[in-house]
Amino acid sequence: MAQGIPARLGTVTSDESARDPRRVPGRQAAGGKPAAGGKPAAGGGRWVDVAPERLERWIAGFRDRHGATSHTVDSGVLRMRAVDLAEAECLPPPGAVDAHDMAGFVAAARRPGRLGLVLARKSAYAVGIADGADLTVSKVDSHYVQSRTAAGGWSQQRFARRRENQAKAAAGSAADTVARLLVPEVASLAAVVTGGDRRTVEAILSDRRLALVAALVHERFLDVPEPKLSVLREAIAAARAVRIRVIDSP
Repeated sequence: MAQGIPARLGTVTSDESARDPRRVPGRQAAGGKPAAGGKPAAGGGRWVDVAPERLERWIAGFRDRHGATSHTVDSGVLRMRAVDLAEAECLPPPGAVDAHDMAGFVAAARRPGRLGLVLARKSAYAVGIADGADLTVSKVDSHYVQSRTAAGGWSQQRFARRRENQAKAAAGSAADTVARLLVPEVASLAAVVTGGDRRTVEAILSDRRLALVAALVHERFLDVPEPKLSVLREAIAAARAVRIRVIDSP
C-alpha cells in the first residue's frame, strides 16, 4: 500500500532506463558521480541488478544501511524511500505478474518464469528457452557476413550489396530457428528477452511467422557480445534480474 513516496523518482519504463520523458532528474553522490556499484542511470543514481533469490536480502540490507523506509507498489513497480532520503525503484523481471504490495512483488519476482531468449549480432545468433535459471532449449549458429570495406566507387557498392545479402541470409536463418524453437512454445512463455544488435534482432523478428513471439518481447534489451552458448547461459541471469535504480542519500 502507498506510504508516501514522492513522485520525483518517477516510473522508469524502457530499456529499462530513462527514455521516459516524465522522468525528473534525481540526486547523485558527491562530486556528481554515481556511488560505487552499478551502472550510471540517466537522470541520476545507478542501476544494479539483483537475482530474484537475493531480493529479500537486498531489501533488508537497504533498510540496514539507510534506516526505516516507506514504500509503494504501483503498476508492478516497487519504490522505497528511507529516512536518510536514499531511494530505490525496483523493476520486476520480465514476465513477472503485477504485484500490489511488497510481499507480492518479492513473491512474483522469485516465481520461476519461462523465458524465451533471442540474442543476435550480424554474423551470429543464439535462441533459447530458460525455465527459471536453467537453459532447457538452445540453438547457436554463426554465418559469414563480410566486414565493411574502405574501397570506393563500384567496388564499394558491390561489397555493400554482398554484405547486405549475407546479413539477410543470416537473419533468415535465425528467424527459422526462432520459428522452430519458440513458436511452438509461445503459449508457455512469460516473456521474450532479446539482446545484441538491436537492428539485427528487429530484422529477425520482423518475419511474419514470428508475430506471436514478437508480441511477447519485453522492453529489457541485453548488452551482450557475439552470441555463443556461454553468452546465452550468462544472459539468463540478466534476463531474470530485478533491475533497481538506487539514488543514494545526499
